[in-house]
Amino acid sequence: MEKDLIRLDNYIDTHVHTAPDIKPRICSDREAATTARNENMAGLVIKCHVESTATRAWIAQKYSNIPVIGGICLNSSVGGINPSAVKICAQLGGKIVWLPTISAGEIPLDSDKLEEILALVRDYDLVLSTGHLGVENIFRVLDLAHSWNLKRILINHPLTGVIGATIDEQKEMSGYGYLEHCFVACMPQHDGLEPQKIARAIQEVGAQKCIMATDFGQTHNDIPVQGFKQFIQAMLNEGITKKQIDTMCRDNPCNLLF
Repeated sequence: MEKDLIRLDNYIDTHVHTAPDIKPRICSDREAATTARNENMAGLVIKCHVESTATRAWIAQKYSNIPVIGGICLNSSVGGINPSAVKICAQLGGKIVWLPTISAGEIPLDSDKLEEILALVRDYDLVLSTGHLGVENIFRVLDLAHSWNLKRILINHPLTGVIGATIDEQKEMSGYGYLEHCFVACMPQHDGLEPQKIARAIQEVGAQKCIMATDFGQTHNDIPVQGFKQFIQAMLNEGITKKQIDTMCRDNPCNLLF
């Protein structure tokens, strides 16, 4: 199937970076949402490393008439492991809490504050996302999340250099939540990951425990909807079936978010 013939009907991209941001972005919140609507997608998640996107998502959704989900990355700019910031984001309609990403190497996972955040994730029925934590800290968080009986968990881009989880580690992680594979990792200005490595991980772990997303929005990459089509084409080329892609791009994101 050629990329131009690939359709995104009812798919959800769980990882898109948009303007405004401190880094240049190829499209704004509203532009990303509008192009997703024009592709008949079922929604998208907008992410920013330095501020909450809860109110931005609300505005983009009103403008585009497509579900747009925001959240908060717990980096230094919002106070790190900050329960107050999580609570405000949730009250403003945010749905995802990303643990530290660009600040992952400098923010300690304070146990008491982390427990407070897990309680908020439970009480507000949020999605807990592992951000750029290393494998050891991911398992620490997953064990704590299990003790809080949290069900909405997303393990971000496990194959990238900042995480580097083995297939066996990914299989173990999949017992707690979904593994999110992002196409940006395959781009030459990023990890330069070979698409067959993602395809192999999907086959080994199982499509029912994986989500495909783009993590696009950079000015040197294509717009997110085109990146999504490119990712789908790359996986089809590696033997991933249309049924598996439907599971990872439609069913699993819907179950996670809604």
